[in-house]
Amino acid sequence: MQYRTLGRTGLNVSVMGIGAGGPSRLGQRDNIRTEAQSVALVLRGIDAGVNFIDTAEAYRTEEIVGAAVAQRDRSQIIISTKKRLRGANITREELRAGLHDSLRRLRTDYIDVYHLHGLKPDQYDYYRQEILPAMQDLQREGKIRFLGVTENWSGDLEHEMLARAVQDGFWDVIMVGFNLLNQKARESVLRPAIEHDIGVLIMFAIRRALSQPAKLKSTLEQLIEIGEIDANDIDLDYPLGFLIESGAAASIPDAAYRFTRDERGAHVILSGTGNPQHLDANLATFARPPLPPEITARLKHIFRGAHSVTGG
Repeated sequence: MQYRTLGRTGLNVSVMGIGAGGPSRLGQRDNIRTEAQSVALVLRGIDAGVNFIDTAEAYRTEEIVGAAVAQRDRSQIIISTKKRLRGANITREELRAGLHDSLRRLRTDYIDVYHLHGLKPDQYDYYRQEILPAMQDLQREGKIRFLGVTENWSGDLEHEMLARAVQDGFWDVIMVGFNLLNQKARESVLRPAIEHDIGVLIMFAIRRALSQPAKLKSTLEQLIEIGEIDANDIDLDYPLGFLIESGAAASIPDAAYRFTRDERGAHVILSGTGNPQHLDANLATFARPPLPPEITARLKHIFRGAHSVTGG
């Protein structure tokens, strides 16, 4: 497992992080795993060297993460969780109550990185002015180590909220949507995050379009139709087949994870699953070397103008 310093936090984090949300939620979303099996899955990742785990109030997996972490050395594990912001703007009291509930479910007395979850551009001013001071109070009390904010990528494809957040100087860690199909965040988010030494978590490195051939083809057709990629750059009969034919990657997901992992400014790439074999495959991917430079350059060229899809 590779490790990196998470920006100015100084935390030494595994490049692969366990994502406890997404379409699987550690196997809990569709009840394909018992809670004990999901706990075992988290432990499998920890024992393989993953020390960064991301969950959220909204995912309903904090208790599973807490049960796993309780069986290992808490001081060696970085826990990231998030406060739900759905509906009306939350109050400072609701923030504090939500944090205490997360602490209880996670069986810990501090959160390493506590985020506002899926903050939208039109909410930013309120949360910066009214809720950030309450987060800072909790940080001074030792209940939060570092302050984070995550975007609502599907509703903010231009990364408007994070483009503001990385300039403000308040946020230690951000979570951004970025993958080989949509590299828009490189200029507006990742480069200024490097300048400000902000920790960067990548979500959506893999989406359905990068794991399901039919979805990939339809996504590429859509991007060609709206003029965001050039039809001459893509073989629709074998979309992105050059990744495998060249020997650069074992699969498209393998290439997609490694492309994102080695993007400058990225620290942790979140990987979610409810399947032990899938977890092992992802661990193997993260152990592989960078993609050949010519392959990375080709992927950047093909998707240089793509910005309207997340790959979901």
